[in-house]
Amino acid sequence: MNATVVMILALALGTYAFRLVGPALHGRVQIPARVQELASAGAVVLLTALLATGALTENGGFAGWARPAGVLVAGVLAWKKAPFVVVVVGAAAVTAALRAAGLG
Repeated sequence: MNATVVMILALALGTYAFRLVGPALHGRVQIPARVQELASAGAVVLLTALLATGALTENGGFAGWARPAGVLVAGVLAWKKAPFVVVVVGAAAVTAALRAAGLG
């Protein structure tokens, strides 16, 4: 077995173990409210960082203005509780229009 297969199996077992721990420990371990608040805030920070790097970078450099503008439009439409199809089509339309204008 090569190292790649071993690492994939280790990650698969670790993922499965994490999925089992939740139901197994439910009700037995009390997590303080402060820890729950910090975990929620940490999740928001990580998702924001992922969104920023995905929207702003491509191949180690700036992705251009079209992609961040499309993400911004999608965020605003989602915040306004627009239907999912409207969010996707609106973001794609803004991105396509800006790329067609040469800002992409």
